[in-house]
Amino acid sequence: MFRKNNSNLQERLFDDFQHLHPSQQKRLMASWAPIFYEHVFSQIDEAPFAPLYSADNGRPNFPINILLSLEFYKHWQDLTDEQLLEQASFNYQVMYAIGLRNLGEEYVAPRTLYDFRSRVHRHMLDNPESGDLIFGQFNNLTTHFIEETGAKTDEQRTDSSFVTANIQRMYRVGLIFDVLFHAIESCPETFLTDELKEVLKPTFKTNVLYRTRPSTAQERIESLLNLGQQLLDIKKANQEIADCKTFDLLERLLKEQGIWNEEQQKWDAKLSKNISPDSLQSAHDPDATYRHKGNRDSVGYVANITETCSKENQAQFVTDYTIEPNTTTDVDMLNDRLPDIKKRTGVEKMYTDGGYYSETVDQTAKQTEVEMLYSSLTGKEPNPDRIPYTAFEIEDRQIIKACLEQHKAQRATFNEKDKTLSAHFDLETCRNCPHLEQCPVKLQKKDAVVRVSQKTILADETRQKLANGGQQENTSRRTAIEGTNSALKRSQGLGKLAVRGKHKVSAVVGLKIIGHNFQQFITYLARKTKETIKQVATSFPTTPPQGVSLSF
Repeated sequence: MFRKNNSNLQERLFDDFQHLHPSQQKRLMASWAPIFYEHVFSQIDEAPFAPLYSADNGRPNFPINILLSLEFYKHWQDLTDEQLLEQASFNYQVMYAIGLRNLGEEYVAPRTLYDFRSRVHRHMLDNPESGDLIFGQFNNLTTHFIEETGAKTDEQRTDSSFVTANIQRMYRVGLIFDVLFHAIESCPETFLTDELKEVLKPTFKTNVLYRTRPSTAQERIESLLNLGQQLLDIKKANQEIADCKTFDLLERLLKEQGIWNEEQQKWDAKLSKNISPDSLQSAHDPDATYRHKGNRDSVGYVANITETCSKENQAQFVTDYTIEPNTTTDVDMLNDRLPDIKKRTGVEKMYTDGGYYSETVDQTAKQTEVEMLYSSLTGKEPNPDRIPYTAFEIEDRQIIKACLEQHKAQRATFNEKDKTLSAHFDLETCRNCPHLEQCPVKLQKKDAVVRVSQKTILADETRQKLANGGQQENTSRRTAIEGTNSALKRSQGLGKLAVRGKHKVSAVVGLKIIGHNFQQFITYLARKTKETIKQVATSFPTTPPQGVSLSF
């Protein structure tokens, strides 16, 4: 049964804090603990978690604000569960931060943590339309931090980074064996053929994984695929085992790794180069994908984060994050998230690199009234001797009105289907133009014509902005977010997580980013304290009066 936890608001006649030495009380109150209690624990909204529990039956739930606070603390400090539970039991500083004032006041059992995580995960799977519970807490706390610090959100920057789930990188033979093994293992033994039972024996695994030569790998793969088909045939003939999820994974694997040979009624193995990056990468994580970027291979996910970047802010906060399979492009992620970021934060300028540049992002930015500012552009550099399309007079990126020499177009059209502009000019005028060699115009029998896509016009406009001094400023504003990604990986273990599956990965990333924002908030308060001390110190020409402390 769901019940809100308000016990921290009740006055206590006696508590362990009173038994501390005054100097210890002073040190505790100057630490992070009361800041966490006031600005994190006390800001948690427990109501969205009510659907995880029965409304009117069973024993009351363990306090949600304590469980969430422990999760925030764990990922802020990058602790294991064992370390977290030890801190929650014996570290009074941690207990104070989560609203407890007496040792042993609440016992947090390992199963309590695991059950809570399981409930949150199931809710996310079963109710995708109701929103991400962890993202909701992230948004509430970030809004609070921004309000408390007065940080401006009109200027923001965004960047992506690979995230590896808790899976082992496997080659084809190992992957296929893994999926097949788990599918066979989940099938009642009475349905299995002798050939399928052999797969469960340790010697079979040894022969497959460690005694397969490169020259026989293709043959071994086809053998495993056809064993998988045997199992699927058994499933079709026996409806009582048809609902097993491991069979669905096996069926997916066969389609991705093989080609069905109708004539011989068997699976032929695909060539490695013909396997999609979206194909299954692990028997334990069906959402993970493969991506090669630069000189690096990655299996897992990609995280896209957005943070404030106003020069007036004394602390910058992450305002948005999203997790997708790592085959998802930067363009798709930003295009999907930009309207929500605008709605929640009121962003007006977004700084990013050339990987986010596209016509679709530009259209979304226009619709949401966000100015996109790029540090560079990807793709082939244009010929510097060619006249850019920005030199033409173009109305709404649809109608070419005139050329560089202000010669009016005789006829101009816009193809809505392929987003292409066309303009026809007088043939003799173009032939005698001093810019003919550099102009993109093409001479025809009756006239001269210019054809260009909206995408090219947008690229030329963006390059012109960068050439006019915007590149250095845009790069300067954007670069610091790479430091944020680095800090999340170094300090909070964002690079490789201890969970699998998109929903779990997304939840853990959200918890780590909440921890990061809390660290930024602490840094802000420390700076403000130092500034206050400095102002007090400078207000006295000599030694400050008795009773004024200048220590931090």
